[in-house]
Amino acid sequence: MIIKINTYAEKPIYEQLREAIILGIASGQLSEGESLPSARSLAADLGINFHTVNKAYDLLRSDGYIVMDRRTTAIVAAIKGRDSVSEVLAEKLMLCAGEAICSGVDIAAFTETCTDCYKKLKGGNTQ
Repeated sequence: MIIKINTYAEKPIYEQLREAIILGIASGQLSEGESLPSARSLAADLGINFHTVNKAYDLLRSDGYIVMDRRTTAIVAAIKGRDSVSEVLAEKLMLCAGEAICSGVDIAAFTETCTDCYKKLKGGNTQ
């Protein structure tokens, strides 16, 4: 998986890294049980600070996307089966919906875009 970081973006680098890894897991580019590079190695590869990678890994761990083994290796966690949308995800979707409304996007186009994004990450499989 190729991770792209924009050092000129307003979004902090650790958030960009966190999001790239989540998208990698969701799209199947990163599989359950797969080891991620060490924080030092990934930092060197991306040309960013080691502590930035650590912060992203800490957030991913606390959110349940990765687990850390006793050698501090980051490993992709099992995908959780949830029957409902989490409160955090609902808040993010609410903001996206608000931005769509403010941009004049109707509900049909908004839901179609959400569905298309979901299908793209799942490889067309919505199950």
